[in-house]
Amino acid sequence: MIRSQWRSMMIALLLLASLPLLATCGGQGSTLGASLYVQNVTANPAAYAGKEITVDGAYLWRPGTPTISVLALGLHTLDSGLDAQPLGDPIWLEGFPSDVTSNMHRPGDSVYGFVRVRGQFATGNFGPDGSYPYQITVSSAEVIEQVRRVEQKIKDTPLGEGKVAFFELQRNPDAYNGQTITTQGYYFWNSLIYVLAEGISTEEDGSSPQPVGSSIWMEGFPPDVSPNLNVGANNSYVWGLVEVTGTFQTGGGFGRDGAYQSLFTVTSATALK
Repeated sequence: MIRSQWRSMMIALLLLASLPLLATCGGQGSTLGASLYVQNVTANPAAYAGKEITVDGAYLWRPGTPTISVLALGLHTLDSGLDAQPLGDPIWLEGFPSDVTSNMHRPGDSVYGFVRVRGQFATGNFGPDGSYPYQITVSSAEVIEQVRRVEQKIKDTPLGEGKVAFFELQRNPDAYNGQTITTQGYYFWNSLIYVLAEGISTEEDGSSPQPVGSSIWMEGFPPDVSPNLNVGANNSYVWGLVEVTGTFQTGGGFGRDGAYQSLFTVTSATALK
């Protein structure tokens, strides 16, 4: 069992550690090209209005209504990494390049990481509901905190007599619709997602697990099996290789937002590792 230590305040601490150095050059950032700190800018917005500046901070993007795309002095999350919230007075980011987010934290409901952003700063009313008093129209951005991930996946091989391989279910779902079957895959749960997946991706320290590849929505996974798998701090997530028996259904409209093509209702499960 792995109990991952989520760094819910780590980005904030990294930024706070750099404050004394950044404060000494806070008045020079827009002319000399030195990076500013988010708090330098929000504490004296008039000094930077209309200027091209470079700012270090914690980037957070979260889809939804309204969406969030901001630069903050730090972030707070749940132990699972979900529900990331900006700290302090965030700056709305307009036009943040999506390709920069590939090496950031991705807990499932948002994307975030420590970045350096360059762009034109403005004051007013910004964001979807006009609730943000500051904005940077981004001209360039780079990740300062590189997040590397490790993947574990099942192989596309037969499981033996009386069992149906995960990939066979994906290739020929209609052939097994409504049947009770036994299969194997990676179980993943984080209070938002309940799936049997082709694989799991984690950060190098084992944190921020996410299902990868194709997946099937799962219901009825027995709680007493979970302690034999990888369990996050405060039971924030569970994942591991399992063998499950249950009823398979297909046809779409399953799971969160009806986004899953198939559903597996579990009657029994065994942890494989």
